[in-house]
Amino acid sequence: MATDWLGSIVSINCGLTLGVYQGEVSSVDHASQTISLRQPYHNGIRCPLPEVTFSAMDIKELKFLDIQSSVNKPSSGQGAAPEPSLIPSGRQGQSNRVTHPTVTSSSSHSSTAPITILRRAPTGSSNSRGATQATQKKSVRNGGAGGPMRTKDNECFGGGTDENIDTDFDFEGNLALFDKAAVFSQIDGTDSHGNRAHHQSTQGQQKPLSYRHDENILEVKPIIYRQITVPQHGGKEYCTDSGLVVPSVPYDLYKRLLAAAERWGLSLERRLEMIGVCSSQMALTLLGGPNRLTPKNVHQRPTVVILCGPHIQGAQGISCGRHLANHEVEVILFLPNFVKMQESVTSEVQLYSRTSSKQVASVKDLPVSPVDLVINCLDCHENPLLREQNWYQSAADWANKNRAPVLSIDPAVSSQHQTVEAKWTLSLGLPLPLAETESRVYLCDIGIPKLIFQEVGISYHSPFGCKFVIPLHTA
Repeated sequence: MATDWLGSIVSINCGLTLGVYQGEVSSVDHASQTISLRQPYHNGIRCPLPEVTFSAMDIKELKFLDIQSSVNKPSSGQGAAPEPSLIPSGRQGQSNRVTHPTVTSSSSHSSTAPITILRRAPTGSSNSRGATQATQKKSVRNGGAGGPMRTKDNECFGGGTDENIDTDFDFEGNLALFDKAAVFSQIDGTDSHGNRAHHQSTQGQQKPLSYRHDENILEVKPIIYRQITVPQHGGKEYCTDSGLVVPSVPYDLYKRLLAAAERWGLSLERRLEMIGVCSSQMALTLLGGPNRLTPKNVHQRPTVVILCGPHIQGAQGISCGRHLANHEVEVILFLPNFVKMQESVTSEVQLYSRTSSKQVASVKDLPVSPVDLVINCLDCHENPLLREQNWYQSAADWANKNRAPVLSIDPAVSSQHQTVEAKWTLSLGLPLPLAETESRVYLCDIGIPKLIFQEVGISYHSPFGCKFVIPLHTA
């Protein structure tokens, strides 16, 4: 009977949307399939409304928290069907047993469908909790007014949980079902013994191999390390950091290459400018680069001495000194007062004089104390007899006695040791067969196009990559 449930304390679970309500049953209407609670609590918080009414279609689960003794009274009337007992036989004295009745409702049910009890929870179960934490809704369907704003705890812990889980999860048993070796062998493309496996597809076609994170997945052509071939070999071979072979060429073939470049417009002036830029960039790196040349370090400007002769190699050194002076380097140019100098040297001296840097004609005017760097441009390919002149020997002696490191630009080909002991040697275009020294060889790109190399019989592919000056190692 509906009146038998009045006054009972129940908990109604309306799902995640509406939440859980607790309160005293004030009325049960079989016709409209509704139940009303007096002085309700919503998710453990007292509702501001004195009474809330629920429809059967909104109720997910109904629990009795406090059952009156009147629920066991026999049903009145001769033809009325007895109400189901809330307490099973043999336990009639235990009135504090918690039950889980549910109001069943559907659009196909008749309006006279009774409230039925589905199951009873055992004593001491975790299911005896009166409510589950759920997200609040501002309004209750068929219930009228809305509830309060949800609290921070409900926002953090309001997710629905299954309260019927009474057994612990078997982590060891579940982990035993996972074949770790088989999964990783599929990822790595290897078999259980660590060997590379060739998997066959269902159509009989071979699948591509799996690759590690450090393997290249793109199909590339094999690298050809000998990309430069020359008709006349200079006798020595070098290789770059990436392994490309750079052969040396004899001076006669080198002269024919420069002559072909001039015929196509790569004049001496353009080569001098290119050599000056690249050699000065290398010198700036040797001087310390950005760690040395900064606006905050103007009181420690590096000093460079450039030793030049009256030839093309001397003009290359003067061009290098002009670019160094433009980068706030203290440059001292040594160039004796010759009676006759090449035109290229004269034009480079005129440009250098516009930099307000120092120029001396005698070794006595050179610094006595060590400088930061000495650039040697004394040697000449065309006239090796310059080494016998006094000015050359005095300049070479000063460079060897000064404890500064030496950079030689385009040194002359000689079977003997270099007059000035250089720490670095810069070759131009292609290396020449230099004498065996401890000097580190570098190669400078002077801008000769590829077809000009082919014109003199040289099969050429640039070994420079993204740089204009690269180191060479003895092959």
